[in-house]
Amino acid sequence: MTLPKIAVTMGDPAGVGPEVCLRLLQDEAIARLCTPIVFGSAAVLEQAAVQCCLPKPGKVVAGLSEADSPCVLDIGAIGLDDFTTGAVNAATGRAAFTYIEDAINAALSGQIAAVTTAPINKVALHAADIPFPGHTEIFAAKTHAPRYCMLQYSSEVRAVFVTTHMGYAEVPGLLTKAAILDTIELGAQAMRRIRGGDPRIVVLGLNPHAGENGLFGTEEQVAIIPAIESARKLGLNVEGPVPPDTAFLPAKRRETDLFVCMYHDQGHIPLKALCFDEAVNTTLGLPIVRTSVDHGTALDIAGLGQANPNSLFEAVKLALKFL
Repeated sequence: MTLPKIAVTMGDPAGVGPEVCLRLLQDEAIARLCTPIVFGSAAVLEQAAVQCCLPKPGKVVAGLSEADSPCVLDIGAIGLDDFTTGAVNAATGRAAFTYIEDAINAALSGQIAAVTTAPINKVALHAADIPFPGHTEIFAAKTHAPRYCMLQYSSEVRAVFVTTHMGYAEVPGLLTKAAILDTIELGAQAMRRIRGGDPRIVVLGLNPHAGENGLFGTEEQVAIIPAIESARKLGLNVEGPVPPDTAFLPAKRRETDLFVCMYHDQGHIPLKALCFDEAVNTTLGLPIVRTSVDHGTALDIAGLGQANPNSLFEAVKLALKFL
């Protein structure tokens, strides 16, 4: 049986992406499930292997037709003299973006089955004049997705987000009934696909005490409650709005398949506090499967061999569940 080919973007060359990709290429359990293909630079990976005392990347290919086992698709896009491990650099931002673009194109053309991404650095992207704040927005734009949202997935918490990479002051103005309903629907579809059955969904409020009937803000009455009511009319099992400070208590987590969060930190804080090393980020609503590690470039430990690769392993496994 032919194993699915998974494009694994190397991430920012100055961060921990190269070393966790090296560990992925050596993992026999992953190799029994799929064929991981690292979209990146063979030279950068070889340098990371020396820095971290890890095995070198092994098979390097020039084209996807040659990829019949775990390997590196040598895109290059950066030289070893163009950056320093652990330092923010426009060149690494540009290279990371190139790996992502190539992987998206390969997925859209059917050459690979899914894309899993190692971490990128948002400051490096900005320095390279890349007009996107993160992976989620890049994938949505490059695949022309009409609606999309972020899903954070782990054994303890599953959360989708109505808004993602933006300042908190911008969030209330973006909380419309349509945006919240889209997020609920996309999350429900994903849970059915991954876990099966009718998911139990909890929608969080934006304000303390979920607004306390308008005493502490009106977003619940104007947008969140109408979206919940519409979701129920569609037959979805939805509760809320639930006050954010009690939503993630142990008993509530045990009875909830999916939390719908209004902004980035509302779900990321509990999820990373509970299961940082196993959490996986994915983008829903795309015409392709995309999963990602749920951590950053960790420039402070890049090149030291200390990065935990488990989130990358789990991201590949989640991609396979979607497939």
